[in-house]
Amino acid sequence: MKTIGLIGGMSWESTAEYYRLLNELTRERLGGLHSAKCVLYSVDFAEIERLQTEGRWDEAGELLAEAAKALEAAGADLLLICTNTMHKVADRVSAAVGVPLLHLADTTAEAVRAKGLRRIGLLGTAFTMEQDFYRGRLAGHGLDVLVPDAAGRRTVHRVIYEELCLGVVKEESRDAFRSVIDDLIAAGAEGVVLGCTEIELLIRPQDSPVPVFPTTRLHAEAALTHALATS
Repeated sequence: MKTIGLIGGMSWESTAEYYRLLNELTRERLGGLHSAKCVLYSVDFAEIERLQTEGRWDEAGELLAEAAKALEAAGADLLLICTNTMHKVADRVSAAVGVPLLHLADTTAEAVRAKGLRRIGLLGTAFTMEQDFYRGRLAGHGLDVLVPDAAGRRTVHRVIYEELCLGVVKEESRDAFRSVIDDLIAAGAEGVVLGCTEIELLIRPQDSPVPVFPTTRLHAEAALTHALATS
């Protein structure tokens, strides 16, 4: 098994999900006492969030690039950025190392297409929903991407940063997300991408009338498949 490098801590709540999923999936595929070979570089999310808010993406990218180099030096054979939003700097991170970076949007798009869907709703941080780095990547796979209206985007962004990143899960927030999902479906969405790793702490498949695509799980599954490949 190849060693998976995790650039995490954004937030640690979702990074813990990555670790859990990678090990559960390894046990399912290999059985016995097998667990995932991985190394983790966990950043201080407060520092990253400040750079996000101030639009200092180059500096944030440099921090993650340094984390990637450290993981490569520690023996990682492939890398994951354990957050959707920071894929805004994925090219910078990838350029800093000689091992492959598995892009979260690519693995998600493949799962959507495998279901035969084309028009999807996207939930995530305001950065992910409103900027092109993620939406454009999905569109590059032939998908038509819808996002919530301004009020819906504000609600989703607030819940992510003020609740989910702190490990707080509220039923009223789940109801609010369900309402946003219903609006996306009314606009024509055939499925919904949970485009923030923390959203999976709140929204479950039963919370949506259409298929949801849990990006954390999909990313972990793709990483493990890559790690177990013999070629």
